[in-house]
Amino acid sequence: MFKQIKTSTDNKEVVAQLSRRLNLGKENVIARIALTYSLSKERKLNLADIKDAGGKEYSKSVLLGSNEHIYVGLVCTHYNLYKTDKALPKYIKMHIDDGLELIDKELKENPKFDGFDFLVNRIESGLAKL
Repeated sequence: MFKQIKTSTDNKEVVAQLSRRLNLGKENVIARIALTYSLSKERKLNLADIKDAGGKEYSKSVLLGSNEHIYVGLVCTHYNLYKTDKALPKYIKMHIDDGLELIDKELKENPKFDGFDFLVNRIESGLAKL
């Protein structure tokens, strides 16, 4: 398994800005939302496109918390991996970076959104797909 994950250099400031703007908790909460938001787009990211690791560093326990098995399971299912696959932390990192960029872009397009608006909008979109 892995011990830590680092965002890209570009996303170091993005995660801090999103944490302040959305006011949903600490930066690890935004990283978890970014991970699942990226996975919800149902795209497969290419390992060849992985970004640098010069940004915000999270230990596995801080990043995934007591729900580690759920986050790992989501990524493993998405990529058909086993939980000990050496590529797993890279995919987690890539989806966090991707999700941060997606959320940042969406909030720039909707400057009046706060954390509640963003989450409700995403939940409504997900429910509409059912």
